[in-house]
Amino acid sequence: MNKTTSIIDILNRTDPGQFVYAPNYWQWFAHHSNHGTLPEEIANCQSQLDMIGNLGLDVFSRNIYSNQNEYWFGGLCREVFENAEVTVAAEKQGNDTITTKTYSNSNGELKEELRYVFNESTVVQQKFLIDDYVEQQKLLVDFVHGRRWEFLSDKFQTIQRQVGSRGVVVAGELYSPLKMLHLLLGPVNTTYLIMDQSELVDDLVKIHEQVQLDLALQMARAGVKVMMAMDNLDTMFHPPQYVEKYSASFYEKASRICHEYDGHFFIHACGQQKDNLKLIASLGVDGLEGIAYPPLGDVSLAEAMQMTGDKFILTGGISAAETKELTSRQKVFDYVQQLFRQMLPYRNRFILSASCNTAIDTPYKTICWFRDAWQEYKEIDH
Repeated sequence: MNKTTSIIDILNRTDPGQFVYAPNYWQWFAHHSNHGTLPEEIANCQSQLDMIGNLGLDVFSRNIYSNQNEYWFGGLCREVFENAEVTVAAEKQGNDTITTKTYSNSNGELKEELRYVFNESTVVQQKFLIDDYVEQQKLLVDFVHGRRWEFLSDKFQTIQRQVGSRGVVVAGELYSPLKMLHLLLGPVNTTYLIMDQSELVDDLVKIHEQVQLDLALQMARAGVKVMMAMDNLDTMFHPPQYVEKYSASFYEKASRICHEYDGHFFIHACGQQKDNLKLIASLGVDGLEGIAYPPLGDVSLAEAMQMTGDKFILTGGISAAETKELTSRQKVFDYVQQLFRQMLPYRNRFILSASCNTAIDTPYKTICWFRDAWQEYKEIDH
């Protein structure tokens, strides 16, 4: 079966006749490639896309194009500032790379520091752009008001051509106003800012929503059929009352833009999801990426399907807990068979995938076991 057709069936809520499996090997592949530990079977693979193709799996990916050692997401749009000069400097500290981004204007400068941790193959935000929102309030306002994004349509088209009939490229370029505050200040200081300066927050939220919706419109007009807000919609950081006040409007309007252009809007959502599910489904959002079972999540996939109505799409089912605890081929096969039996009534709107990412310490044989189990049970009918 054409894999793009299978993905499109899911987006149309039509049963493709088998379960779709679109894993996320982004961090895993980059880690083993950079450390020279790729297994012999995939040693010639140059990218995550090559690895997915080698395993014969589907592509439904928002990081097939992202640079793993620069940021957690993105790569299809350009950040533009009307009132600031931006400089980027990188330096090595051992095997790690420290990237300092400086934003300067007539009122002063802001600095953000990102550390690429080589041994863990991940980026850590070791200095937030705003660390004193009282002293830096003017600079914070300048930053948010002066920023917008330009979508790189040619790059997107090139990536989609590379994927071809293997699946669909998801433009994971958006993020909500609440996530914007988390990225600029961190979750703790975001909470303090919301409590201390609600009018300022309302202004920042409004501006960010406007420019992100403009980016969503750019993507929709360029032919993007699936876009995603990279919010990590965990209720620990996105409690329902905050989502409703600061992000719901953005989700609803972004979903509407997508639908007007025959597209679909998703949110990245690993972690605790139960308390937000009904609210998110009510906003016209098409689906969530990354539902995990307890202990990493707080709801089963079947429960999440029941809570969100008959149009909501979910991806997930394989978290770091499963790849760590399922230590034999038989355990993996039993897990996948049981999962598919539970999800059979919802096969028209479910994609088996990593709940967030594939942990770097996952043995390659475990990855192959999941592939083999999917092949064995993908057409299960009872």
